Amino acid sequence: MFLTDELVAEIKLLSLFNLESAQEGVKVHGNADPGLIGAAQRLFDKGLVTQHDGGYLTDLGIEVAEHAQRMLTILKSN
Repeated sequence: MFLTDELVAEIKLLSLFNLESAQEGVKVHGNADPGLIGAAQRLFDKGLVTQHDGGYLTDLGIEVAEHAQRMLTILKSN
């Protein structure tokens, strides 16, 4: 499996969520980078976020975001 631009944008968006607070969501505005706008819609379609423009993480979204953020932390170390 290769990382497509679409997958990278989805990981980037998932990395923006604050996992310390379920009350904090992410809003992707209409004038944002088109890649992030598309990523938000795809994450919504996959059931990972509550709104087509971001919103809050679903239970599955929290799990996926935790994995994505751990992966990024490990890759950024050293």
